Amino acid sequence: MLSGDLALALSAAFAGAAIYINIAEHPARMGLDDRALLAQWKPSYARGFAMQATLAVVSGLLALAAYVETKGWLWLAGAAFILANWPFTLLVIMPTNHRLKAIEPDAAGPESRRLLVKWGVLHGVRSVLGTIATLIFVAAPS
Repeated sequence: MLSGDLALALSAAFAGAAIYINIAEHPARMGLDDRALLAQWKPSYARGFAMQATLAVVSGLLALAAYVETKGWLWLAGAAFILANWPFTLLVIMPTNHRLKAIEPDAAGPESRRLLVKWGVLHGVRSVLGTIATLIFVAAPS
């Protein structure tokens, strides 16, 4: 079933990107001085947000289509997990993002670093949500 296969592929791409950010990109970025850390995070976040937001929405919509087609409840459950990234990002992560975006790199310091440590932890939730959705899609009926 094409909708289910695509939902799985996009969810796996979302999870893979999120995990990469948590285990490679963000830890490497945290090794920079405060100014460079914030200066690097800003464009990286903007690009990552655009990519991951699209992957989550399209994967969720395709999973809903697979649910309609198969009536397999796992497609609905997986859609809920991948789509949960949207409200989590908007309600939980976005306040931290707004605070970080408001700090100019020249004004970076202990507060911006503390916020970026917090951001990394919060982003880990996105990795978990994407991974759970992917595992559910693997188990869902075709």
